Amino acid sequence: MNLATLQRRVARAVMAPLSSSDRMRRFSDGKPMSAIASRIIKPNDRLTSFERMEIYNRQYWFRVLDAFSDDFPGLRAVLGDRRFDALAKHYLTDCPSRSFTMRDLGSRLESWLRRHPRYAPGRLKLAVDMVRLEWAEIEAFDSASEVPVTAAILVGADPAKLRVRLQPYIRLLDLHFPVDDLLLAVKQDAPADIASNAMEERQKRKKVSAVARLKPAPVFLAVHRIENTVYFRRLDREEFTILKNLNQRRPLERAIVTAFRASTIPAQERASYVAAWFQNWASLGWFVV
Repeated sequence: MNLATLQRRVARAVMAPLSSSDRMRRFSDGKPMSAIASRIIKPNDRLTSFERMEIYNRQYWFRVLDAFSDDFPGLRAVLGDRRFDALAKHYLTDCPSRSFTMRDLGSRLESWLRRHPRYAPGRLKLAVDMVRLEWAEIEAFDSASEVPVTAAILVGADPAKLRVRLQPYIRLLDLHFPVDDLLLAVKQDAPADIASNAMEERQKRKKVSAVARLKPAPVFLAVHRIENTVYFRRLDREEFTILKNLNQRRPLERAIVTAFRASTIPAQERASYVAAWFQNWASLGWFVV
């Protein structure tokens, strides 16, 4: 057995799903796991090959499940503990880690959840909105930052030709529910000790239920960061559309004109809106070339 084959077999054994009792399964693909373990790891005077392999198998799963839960507290609040834990195990079985960092564990969660709506019964749109927001938060925190365009360049350029894009760390989201407020509330209500846990959980459930009862309505959001802190900024529909158009490398003039199609903002007030938006965006350093 060469090294590459050994590494693949160890990875398959370590990443094999646990049993319902959170122990290593006795069989994998119809083969006894004890036989598989004996071919890739030696026993010692205290543990069999299976028992030694089980240590790594369980620790792998406990670690990735903890990391996944830390990344998606809002989704846990939306689904509840039991459903969230079931979702986490099935998602990580279908979409195991393929990255050197556990930061990427949730990178395929949105598409997976859309294909498996049974894991969010009655709350799929709310759950997907929350997943999109929490993944955007992860990306906004550690994506690249480039040198911003100065305000002078924006003012002096020909709007029919100027093309700019957004900082790589900015994420634009069009949502159905105010999950930004809900996520902030969930994080704020995180229990500080065991004694307060029951009360805090009841408060979370009430807030989630209140949001779930809302009639879906458009929510436009920019997820961005300032000095290693991630922020959520609500946007007007026209503001969101301008930013989206610019990020698609459309000329500035065209980006603005198309954003105001069917807009309810009076025509005589639009210039002042655009000026205020651009002043704010430029002050935040959102544009790069």
